[in-house]
Amino acid sequence: MTTAGVALAYDRWAPVYDLVFGPVFRQGRAAAIRAADRIGGRILEVGVGTGISLPQYATTSRVTGVDISEDMLDKARARTRRLNLPNVDAIRVGDAEALDFADESFDVVVAQYVVSAVANPRRALDEFARVCRPGGEIIITTRVGAEQGLRGGIERALMPITERLGFRTDFPFALYTDWIATRSDVSLTERRAIPPLGHFSLVRIAKEKA
Repeated sequence: MTTAGVALAYDRWAPVYDLVFGPVFRQGRAAAIRAADRIGGRILEVGVGTGISLPQYATTSRVTGVDISEDMLDKARARTRRLNLPNVDAIRVGDAEALDFADESFDVVVAQYVVSAVANPRRALDEFARVCRPGGEIIITTRVGAEQGLRGGIERALMPITERLGFRTDFPFALYTDWIATRSDVSLTERRAIPPLGHFSLVRIAKEKA
């Protein structure tokens, strides 16, 4: 997977993304937004896509959305204007692996179904931690691969196809735990399964206070 390839894939998804993925990811979106709003303040949503999540944030939270796909962002901007969302501060192009924000800029970083869709997941996680303030949280909804058994074999077999579509099917949870183990400034706060079919998880990672 490459960043340019992912951007192209999601430009193609833009016209139908809400129809195809909106219902599938509805419960995960709601769980991530509830977790983010409990902290509130300045929220960065990485991979904001068509902006389908934006109307659900509390009006007291200040939201900035970034995405690699211009076509997806066009829809997010149109949604923000149509629904008159005054708590959305900005919708802009942004690469999860190289965020254009200063250190500790946000109280919460939200990444919904994004980490398994970037070229270098560890680099993206490093960026999330960099822009999150001490005492804040990184809130992720993520696909989790089976790693073994029939489902694991199917997921590995599908990888050449799904990578061209912009995401990975073979994605072990150990990627998160191994990354956390390399850092002294983050800790795993929560992991729980979210529908559908237990293939996805809500992951909350705390940025330790200085």
